[in-house]
Amino acid sequence: MQLRTAASSLRDPVARGRELGTAFAPQFQRTAALYLAHFAELGIRAGEARGIAERSSAALAAWAPDLAAEADAIADAAQLDRWRLAAVGARTEVLAAAPPRTEGECSTAVHVGPGQPAESIQTWDWHDFLVPEGLLWTFPSAAGLEVKLFTEFGTAAKIGVNSAGLGLHFNILSHASDYDCGGVPVHAIARRVLEEARSIDDARRIAASARVSASTVLTVFETDAAGSRAASLELSPAGLGVVEPQTDGWLLHTNHFLDSGLSPGDTVPNDSTTRARYAHLDTVRGRLAGPDPAARALAVCGGLGADAPVCMTPDPDVRRVDQWATLLTIAVDTAGFGLDVFPGRPDEAAAAGLTRF
Repeated sequence: MQLRTAASSLRDPVARGRELGTAFAPQFQRTAALYLAHFAELGIRAGEARGIAERSSAALAAWAPDLAAEADAIADAAQLDRWRLAAVGARTEVLAAAPPRTEGECSTAVHVGPGQPAESIQTWDWHDFLVPEGLLWTFPSAAGLEVKLFTEFGTAAKIGVNSAGLGLHFNILSHASDYDCGGVPVHAIARRVLEEARSIDDARRIAASARVSASTVLTVFETDAAGSRAASLELSPAGLGVVEPQTDGWLLHTNHFLDSGLSPGDTVPNDSTTRARYAHLDTVRGRLAGPDPAARALAVCGGLGADAPVCMTPDPDVRRVDQWATLLTIAVDTAGFGLDVFPGRPDEAAAAGLTRF
C-alpha cells in the first residue's frame, strides 16, 4: 500500500470534500471499482450493495449532515456516482450482508495510567488488492479541533488523533444482530469522534447516538496533565458495550467481543486467528511500553518476526478473498498530536522505522 498525504485548512464540509475529491479523483474512482468487484466476489449483488449504500448514506445524512455533504462533494468532484462512493464509505455495512469470514481486521494494544501519556500500537489487516493506496489527512474540524487520521479513499476515518489529546483505533467485529438495513457507517462514527470528542465520555456519547447495522470496536484514549485513560467502545445493533483497561493499564482488542453482554452474540468464525492474536498481545504486553514506536513494533512481534500471529502475509494457495495482509502498522501519539506509520507489518516497521505524520 502506498500512503498519500493531504492537508486542508478548510472547515466547510462541501469545500473540503470538493478539494479532496479533485486532488485524488483517480484514487476514489479506483477504490470504488475495487470494492464493488469485491462485493460481487463475496456473492453480494450490485443492487444489494447499492441499496445498503444508499440506506447508509441516508442514515448518515440524518445523523451527521456535514459528513454526508462532504462525501457527496467528494463524489461529485471525483466524477463518481454518489452511491458508488457511499458503498466504500459503508463497506462494513455492506459486508454485514455476507457471512463472517475467517479473519477480521486488526490487532490493537493501548497502555494508559496516571502521570503518563497513552502509548499504542495497531496492525491493520485487510486485502492488499483492495487498498493499493491509503490516505493520511489533516484538517480543522467545525468543533475547533485539529484532526489527523488514516483511512481508505472513500471511508470517513479509520485511525486517528485530535488536538484535544484524544486518539482512536478501529477494529471490525461481527455479531448475530448485524443486518443489511444500512445504518450509520461505523467509519463515520470514528470520524465524528475525532472531529468532536475532547474526552472518552464525549466519544461514548457520540457512539451511543448512532443507529448501526454492523459491528465495530472503537478503542479511544486520552492524555492530559493528570495522565491517560482508555476504553473500547464495542458497537453493534444489539447495543453498546464498554471495555475498560486491565489493572496494569493495558487495553487489548482484536476481532471478537469482550463485553460480557455482547460476547454471547459474537459470530466470528471458529477458525479465525482473533483469539490467538489477542493471546499473543497479552503475552508480549509487558514489553510494549515505551516512547519509541519502532521499538514497540519490534516488541509486538515477540521475537517471532514475520511469524508472529499479528503479522499477516497473503497466502497464494487460497482464494483471493481469503488472502490477508498487514497493510499498516501505526502508533497514535495523543500527547504529541501525531501518527507514526509504516505501510506494512510490524517486523518491517521495526527494521525500516516509522514515519511521523
